[in-house]
Amino acid sequence: MASSASPKITVIGLGYLGATHAAAMAELGFEVLGLDVVPEKIRLLEQGRAPMYEPGLDDLLGAHVAGVEGSSGRLRFTDSWAEIGDFGDVHFVCVNTPQKHGEYACDMSYVDSAMDSLAPHLTRPALVVGKSTVPVGSAERLAARIAELAPAGADAELAWNPEFLREGFAVQDTLHPDRLVAGVRSERAELLLREVYARPLAEGTPFVVTDFPTSELVKTSANSFLATKISFINAMAEVCEAAGGDVVKLAEAIGYDDRIGKKFLRAGIGFGGGCLPKDIRAFMARAGELGASEALTFLREVDSINMRRRAQMVELTRDAVGGTLLGKRVGVLGATFKPDSDDVRDSPALNVAGQLHLQGAQVTVYDPKGMANARAIFPTLGYADSALEAVRGADIVLHLTEWREFKELDPAALGEAVTRRHVLDGRNTLDPEVWRKAGWTFRALGRPTA
Repeated sequence: MASSASPKITVIGLGYLGATHAAAMAELGFEVLGLDVVPEKIRLLEQGRAPMYEPGLDDLLGAHVAGVEGSSGRLRFTDSWAEIGDFGDVHFVCVNTPQKHGEYACDMSYVDSAMDSLAPHLTRPALVVGKSTVPVGSAERLAARIAELAPAGADAELAWNPEFLREGFAVQDTLHPDRLVAGVRSERAELLLREVYARPLAEGTPFVVTDFPTSELVKTSANSFLATKISFINAMAEVCEAAGGDVVKLAEAIGYDDRIGKKFLRAGIGFGGGCLPKDIRAFMARAGELGASEALTFLREVDSINMRRRAQMVELTRDAVGGTLLGKRVGVLGATFKPDSDDVRDSPALNVAGQLHLQGAQVTVYDPKGMANARAIFPTLGYADSALEAVRGADIVLHLTEWREFKELDPAALGEAVTRRHVLDGRNTLDPEVWRKAGWTFRALGRPTA
């Protein structure tokens, strides 16, 4: 546990990253004050409830949010910048950095606004720690801005500590990270971060100390590598389809090579979410500004392959129902971009469902956690309360998010509800043999039809 002299922590921005980070800091023994500009978000958090679905986060909040019965009381929330400045020794900035409208570049307005709002309240030595994913070069500019605006001047320092959270595993990744990266300019900043992360460091988590540019590049490089690996296996799926090969067996065979590894070699309809697509595009944009655009031209193809998988699923669906989608009933299993999340940002599943609907199909969607968010984006789609209801009367069933619930479905029971037993597996996680034995025509991306 942290001692009574431990630094007090603030967390600015209480979305996926911030809410999880705030709860984890309280779990590590620190007094924590979180800030967000959305009142509804704060009201939810004050009840010990996360503003999004993330496994284990409600329990963690309930254990520490002040006012919740039986909690440690170490975690509170506010909308006051003055209170944040007065309270904190270490300020984690966790706000969103979305893609700019009509551009590849990153929208830094939320980060800039947070820094400009915080800095005037830094009247004593403090460490501001950026966690948001930003274009390389941002930290240097922001450090100068903080020093300019803060009454404490140069004693208000900046560090960059990128996040590596996986939605669905965010609590685990925060409390037991696979690595910690600290972009710092002073020994004081490094020592403060080592104190904050003392428990994971004691567990053996590697601590990589870098300069500002390297710390900013680590996150975008990691996401670009991951996106490249996913698009690589999806490109191989396209070749397998043309050649009559089986991409699942191909992935298994190359995955045994420890230089390549098995992870993220499952072909499907591609990646989405609030990070990977916008991060690789922002990386390309920033490389262009730096005069290094040729270094990242391959990422354009990575992005292109990824988007092509969605179109391929729409084409497969059209072919499977006889060449036209008009009036055809399509049952869609999955709306979120990945399982164990309610996030539908840039979701391939929802994108495919939307495209089918726009081309005349009657589309009904079911997702275990993402229904409310999906409805908000695509209110014109049909929605059902169960997988069985989603496929009732369907001419074809599409499996588009790999929830465990869908893997455990009984194809025979589902077969009683549909008009036609035809399933397209967009995630390559269903067992073809089990479905074919139950009388289904089964097709998956990059796999033989029989």
